Amino acid sequence: MTTEQLDAYKLSCLGGQLNSSLLQLDHLTHLDLSLNDFEGLQIPEFLGEFKHLRYLNLSYASFAGLVPPHLGNLSTLHYLDIYADSGMEIENPSWLSGLSSLKHLNLGFVTIHSSDAKWLHAVNMIPSLLELYCHGCELQDMAVTLPFVNFSSLSVLDLSQNLFNSSFPEWLSTLTSLTRLDLSTNSFSGSIAVDFGKFESLEDLHLSLNNFSGPVPVTLGNLCYLRKLGLASGRFSGDISGLLNSFTGCQTVSLEMLNLNSNDLVGELPDSIGLFKNLKHLDLAYNSLWGSIPASIGNLSALEVLYLHSNKMNGSIPESFGRLSELRDLNLIANSWQGVITEAHLMKLTRLESLMLSSSSLVFKVDPQWIPPFRLDYLQLEDCTVGPPFSTWLQVQNRLTQVKLQNVGISDTIPKEWFSELSAEILVMDLSENQIRGELPEELVSPKLEMLDLSSNRFEGFLPRWSTNATQFYIHENSLSGPIPRDIGTLMPRLRNLHLSDNTLNGTIPLSICKMADLQVLSLRNNYLSGELPDCWRDLSTSSLWVVDVSNNSLSGEIPSSMGLLRSLGMLLLSENNLVGEIPSSLQNCSALTSIDLGENQLSGEIPSWLAENLSATFVLRLRSNQFHGQIPEALCNLPLLHFLDLSHNNLSGGIPKCLDNLTAIVYGNSSELYYQETKVVTKGRAYDYNRNLALLNVIDFSENNLSGPIPEEMTKLLSLRVLNLSSNHISGAIPEKIGDLKVLETLDLSHNQLSGEIPATLSSLTFLTHLIVSYNNFSGKIPAGRQLQTFDASSYQGNPFLCGFPSRVKCPTESITTTAPPTTGTEPEDEEDEIFELGTGLYVSIVLGFGFGFLGLCVTLLRKEFRKKDIEW
Repeated sequence: MTTEQLDAYKLSCLGGQLNSSLLQLDHLTHLDLSLNDFEGLQIPEFLGEFKHLRYLNLSYASFAGLVPPHLGNLSTLHYLDIYADSGMEIENPSWLSGLSSLKHLNLGFVTIHSSDAKWLHAVNMIPSLLELYCHGCELQDMAVTLPFVNFSSLSVLDLSQNLFNSSFPEWLSTLTSLTRLDLSTNSFSGSIAVDFGKFESLEDLHLSLNNFSGPVPVTLGNLCYLRKLGLASGRFSGDISGLLNSFTGCQTVSLEMLNLNSNDLVGELPDSIGLFKNLKHLDLAYNSLWGSIPASIGNLSALEVLYLHSNKMNGSIPESFGRLSELRDLNLIANSWQGVITEAHLMKLTRLESLMLSSSSLVFKVDPQWIPPFRLDYLQLEDCTVGPPFSTWLQVQNRLTQVKLQNVGISDTIPKEWFSELSAEILVMDLSENQIRGELPEELVSPKLEMLDLSSNRFEGFLPRWSTNATQFYIHENSLSGPIPRDIGTLMPRLRNLHLSDNTLNGTIPLSICKMADLQVLSLRNNYLSGELPDCWRDLSTSSLWVVDVSNNSLSGEIPSSMGLLRSLGMLLLSENNLVGEIPSSLQNCSALTSIDLGENQLSGEIPSWLAENLSATFVLRLRSNQFHGQIPEALCNLPLLHFLDLSHNNLSGGIPKCLDNLTAIVYGNSSELYYQETKVVTKGRAYDYNRNLALLNVIDFSENNLSGPIPEEMTKLLSLRVLNLSSNHISGAIPEKIGDLKVLETLDLSHNQLSGEIPATLSSLTFLTHLIVSYNNFSGKIPAGRQLQTFDASSYQGNPFLCGFPSRVKCPTESITTTAPPTTGTEPEDEEDEIFELGTGLYVSIVLGFGFGFLGLCVTLLRKEFRKKDIEW
């Protein structure tokens, strides 16, 4: 309803205080004040003085407050409706017993204060009652053990949306005249031990959104006049065929609506489904059904809605599906369908408006030139084979408001006209994860668009000037080129997520991006953008901007100090650019920062201690390959959530801080934040690709600096550390004996230092160690034996002339030279180059549990580590 319509409606309503002069209407029998606006006034007490009143309707009239008990004096009343559209209450329902002639009572959404089932005892004094509506009244007590009630002629009972949490009441089974029973949206539990065969007149039965369990009563099959059966969102179990087959005794099955959504039902759909010829709405989604859809489904000539999504259906869809000429809404996604879909499945679906289907084993074999008889409003096809061509049956769908063709094998071009025809009405468009080619229209106007995802395709040409109110815009992983439109912030003022990464875009980052007041994620990484970072972040100081990712471009200049005004900033990813200068001190105001990646730039100066003092939520700190100098600040030890610390390839000097055992996230391996991010660990000769929880990838990399002094004993307390790289420094002394306490360590690189003494035998207890380099030091003595250490070849130990024993060729005293190495399962030979750790934020996903940053991102599956071999260069 528009504002104008609402104003016109209010002008037509009665309102104000009701005058008691109405009592002069001595013989008034019918009073209807419904659909008016009394603006929260209380129902007048004098209404209880109309001695001859038979009909009173006060519903939807905006009365509020206590319902006067004086209404209980209306002993001749047959019809009472005080359905509450505003807050109304009954303090004590006992007065209802005075309505001895009442046949129809509607107290919908009137809060009834009742203990010990007073409401039921009061209603039980009205034997003439035929219809009782007490939905949403906050009732709690049902008097479960009451054997019978006096209103045995009741035909309608609606107790939905209350707070009942008992078993199925005994007295309900005595109401055999019921035509409608609604107990939905309560907390009833237990099995239903009721012989529904006694309810011969029952037409509507609604028990959804409860905790009923056990099998669905097969006695329901005796209700041949039943039209609506709602048993959704419960805990019903057993084979679906038991219920459906129970109706075979009916000469005609009257059922029009069957809703068993979200239960624990199993089994295959039986052929008896074809008996339900009056069925219009069938919802069996979110169960564990399997098998095929029986061919008898084609007999359901009245079927309009079919939901079978989110089951375990692993069979085929019959061609008889094509006979469902009344079908409007079809949802079969989240199953494992097999076989093919042809024109025969679709040819008579003339009324079809919504089609949802997914399965990696399902193939559409439709003539590319076939024109279907339907024009869809909603189309969702996922993970099935629809392409390669963008067929005519898709091109003619020009009335779509939502379309999702994700990972369906289309490798064709899409006519620009198709985008233009949909642009005015489209709400959601997702064509991601295909190989769609060609160019997009230069300009599009989509005022209703909310989400656009064209990612992971092969679109070429310029980024279109898309005028839209969309909040989500994903067009990453394509081959788009040219500049980002200068007025993009004006064209898309409501954007929250802008993903343009992994294209070939060039030019500068336009200042108008800062006009997107609702922006939360800005991802421009892996392009050819140049120039300086825009210094307009002040305009977004009150926004919820959480991610800025412009990594792997050609940006230059300094990091703007105005970035420090982004109080909600959680991830700042500026790596692999040409940025210079120092880290601006204003960033210490971004207290929500969890991930800071400034690696592979030309930044200089000392690493500021405020990184730890003010940014205590930091989860990832990556400053590798810059020109930082000075010592590693001891303040970094005060980052309790830090899991990834990479300061490699700088000019840092001094010793390794002894306080690193204060990094509790690496000590205990836990954190109040889960953080998923793509990570790559690359070594000369081998690459390790991660797409995993960084809480499991605890890393410290101080390699390629000028650090000196010993390895602190405290580092052996980092019990969850998986990667430690201290190579190419001037570190001296011995390896701490307790290095063997790092039980989950996978990578250890201490090469190119001045370490001495014997290699501790405790290293042999590191059963997860797959990458070890201690080459080019001053170690002496025998290389420790041990199953894990025997997997590494001589290159891991080379450059230590005083080491002896296998796998080196230097013979230790009292032993012979072993010339045959045991089978290896670990590393290939490594040269003197150190490991490189590179972060790429493909997912920007964070679940903040302890800090209230107000950002909930997408939670992704933790994938296993994958290994990729490269050729070895010597």
